[in-house]
This record gives sequence, C-alpha cells and structure tokens, in this order.
Amino acid sequence: MPTVEIGLGLQSDKRPGDYARLARRAEEYGFDVLTVFGDLMYQPPIFPLLEMAAATTRVRLGPACLNPYSMAPYEIAGQVAALDLASHGRAYLGLARGTWLGAVGLDQPRPLTALAEAAEVVYRLLGGDRDGFAGRVFRLAPGTALRYPVHRPDPPLLLGAWGPRGAELAGRIAAEIKVGGSANPAMVPVVRDRVRAGAEAAGRSAEDVGVVLGAVTVVDGDGAAARARARTEVAMYLAVVADLDPTVDVPADLLDRVTALVDAGRHEEAGRLIPDDLLDLFAFCGTPEQVADRAQALIDAGVRRVEFGTPHGLTDERGVDLLGTEVLPRLRRPTSTAETGVRQ
Repeated sequence: MPTVEIGLGLQSDKRPGDYARLARRAEEYGFDVLTVFGDLMYQPPIFPLLEMAAATTRVRLGPACLNPYSMAPYEIAGQVAALDLASHGRAYLGLARGTWLGAVGLDQPRPLTALAEAAEVVYRLLGGDRDGFAGRVFRLAPGTALRYPVHRPDPPLLLGAWGPRGAELAGRIAAEIKVGGSANPAMVPVVRDRVRAGAEAAGRSAEDVGVVLGAVTVVDGDGAAARARARTEVAMYLAVVADLDPTVDVPADLLDRVTALVDAGRHEEAGRLIPDDLLDLFAFCGTPEQVADRAQALIDAGVRRVEFGTPHGLTDERGVDLLGTEVLPRLRRPTSTAETGVRQ
C-alpha cells in the first residue's frame, strides 16, 4: 500500500518571507506536500512556490490548481518546469477548469476537452516532442519546442474534479485527483469508482490514481472558537460543494438561507446555521484531537493524501504549529518501502 501523505494547502495572500518561514516549519514537522491555491485574484502560485522551493529540501510542491483558460498551456509548462528545476524534482502540476472566471470576462467552453488537451500540450513540451498537436481547443505547430532544458519530462499531474466525467479523465491521465472542499470519508469510494472507468479504458488500475481530499482547516486548543471560525469559512462555499456531494442531503431551505446571508455579507451569521454534523463533512476543525479524528477517517477510507487547507488555525502560524505538533503525531498512516513520490 502506498504511503499516505499529509499536506498543507496555502492561500497566496502573504508577504514575501512568510511562505519560506511556513514551509521550513512544515517540512521540519514532517508534512509531505505543500500546495498553493490558484484562486482568482490572489497572488499567482508560482511566486510562493518558488520561495518555498528555496526554503525546503524534501516536501513536494505544486499549484492546485492552474487552469487552461487564464493561462496558456505553454505558460503552464514553463511554470511547472521552473518549479521542478528550482526544487530539484519535487514539483507536481495541478490542473482544474477554474472557478469564478466570469468575473474577469473568461468563458470556459469544453472544460474536459480543454483540460485533457492542455495536459497533452504541457507534457509534449516537457518531453521534447516536436511532432506538433492539433486538438479541438489547443494546438502546437510541428517543430514547436521549449528553448530551455527541463529537470524532468513528467512531473506528476493532479486534476481537481468532483464530477464523474472529471474523475474519469483523471483515471485516464492523472497521478492524483483532488476533491477540494471535502472532508467526507464517504466521498472516497465514490471518487474511486468514478476514476475506475477512465483508468480501465487507459489500461491502468484505479489504484494508480491517488485520491486527495482537502478542506478548510481550523485547529485550536479552544475547539469552540476553531469551529466557529470554520463555520464562517465553510458558509462561503457550502452551496457549491454540497450540491456536488452525492452522499449528502442538505435541506434546500438551509442552503437558501446560508446563501442569502453570504450574499448579504453576513458570513458569521450564515456560518451559525451550519449544524455540527454537516460542518464535519466540509472542514477539519476543532481541537487537535477532533481534527486528527476527521483526517484519520479519510485515511481509513483509502485516501492517498489529506490536505489541511487555509486558514489552518485562528492564526496561520499557530494553526501550522498545532497541526505539526499535535495532529500529525496522532495519525496512523500505512507505510511502504517503495518510493513515496507519485508518478504520472
């Protein structure tokens, strides 16, 4: 059984130096992966990732996720190549269709085709293929190639997806699939089944594709304060992710009330409407013991990686410290003598 990884997901809203400090601390505590989100209007992930690459020697690093609508595939190839070079082969590439791009005037036609073809272009460029590519969305003229050396031709690919068709695509082409905004163990077998169709069509095993679940995380010795903060965070995206989880039946009137309050800017009030059992499906929150219990449930369900997302705690640094010193030691993870890094 592959080693289960524990990662941190960071929002790119910090000042220079903050990323390096958090990355060094996370690596010392024993985290395996550091992810930087590619959310709209935050700093581009490459900036914090390069800073963290220079401050660490072991952890894997990558964006989750870049999208092929706001960044051309040749630019994506260049960024993952730069990160892989700077980290001496510790980069992974996260791709997803992207969210809220209408706010900057970008349409998202043919999302699955765009993702599949973007990945094709990226890995052709990284691999030095000069044959060209003629897709429905993206093209490479014959002879087109990167004009600089790359560290590896195949940094692992992660696809961000919730739905059946996205999971099937991950089964065909990806090393990992990430379900963002979920801490629900019941989603793990659902995703695994959805991945299987694509994997088998590509002559792979569904077990070759690691399932990653990540969500808002707030840990503190004051469990009630941590859960109150998490409720506010979860309220902002509950209406989106609740509809994507087929194992959860959230009352429509509750979603309507939460959404209306969020739209009115009353986030804390919206969060107070979220009951405890629902909160625990979409966040890791509470005391270190409570957070560890939720993460362990995902490990027991068969995830390849648990990702603790921002804001981590009542303050980011305090949250990372508690995750490293009090949550990680509580987790029971399968181990293997095989190589721990995933491969495409």
